[in-house]
Amino acid sequence: MYLPKISVITPSYNQGNFIEQTIESVLNQNYPNLEYIIMDGDSTDGTLEILRRYDTKIIWKSEKDKGQSHAINKGLSLATGEIVAYINSDDVYEKDTFYKVAEFFKNNPQVRWVYGKCRIIDEKGQEIRRAITFYKNFLLKSFNYSKLLAVNFISQPTVFWRKSLIKEIGLFNENLFYSMDYEYLVRTAKLHPPGILNEYLAKFRVHSGSKASRGFLRQFKLELDIAKKYSANPIPILLHYLNYLSIITTYFFLYQVGRHKSDK
Repeated sequence: MYLPKISVITPSYNQGNFIEQTIESVLNQNYPNLEYIIMDGDSTDGTLEILRRYDTKIIWKSEKDKGQSHAINKGLSLATGEIVAYINSDDVYEKDTFYKVAEFFKNNPQVRWVYGKCRIIDEKGQEIRRAITFYKNFLLKSFNYSKLLAVNFISQPTVFWRKSLIKEIGLFNENLFYSMDYEYLVRTAKLHPPGILNEYLAKFRVHSGSKASRGFLRQFKLELDIAKKYSANPIPILLHYLNYLSIITTYFFLYQVGRHKSDK
């Protein structure tokens, strides 16, 4: 069976604690037509020693860049695969993800991009926040552009797209430090509805050093701004705003509970 070439990009900066797990999750797919590109931002924490151990299996560069979006775009510019994706240096793929994605694209030639289900894990790799996963799984069963404008229910590590789409959509917005993935999905979905792969494809890691932990309020505010930019319909924007308020309330409550427990 013909297997299309898949190019995976990993932007990296000082993620020595996790990047080897990410690398192994890519290489252990045992997908025979794989191109794995790591664009490192001149890490100083031992990441380079790890990358050197995989010299014969990956393509990597380490140099100062303009941030995560810039690193992803540099990797995409080098990619030669028919299918492309990016996964951050603290996330991991599930087993057989690449085979499932390749088969989906083969059976659905009209589909330009696809997403699937994602688990959330902690620093030790243990699954957490199952309620959020359940909520997202409920939303992603069907796709609607207005729904995407109302709530970001697609998990970035599960997204794969045909490289030919880049000529039409362009690359990631390098001015965005947060929510560049959501902006790209909204921009893409406006022109092409996605395919839905009802399988767990990846695990998204939450830890103290991740952007999702350090800048979640900024991230959610930017997502609201992005939704406003791409929609003239006030209803999904109102729903997004209400979702934004509920997220802030939930995180504030969790923070207060955590602080109260630590004070005891």
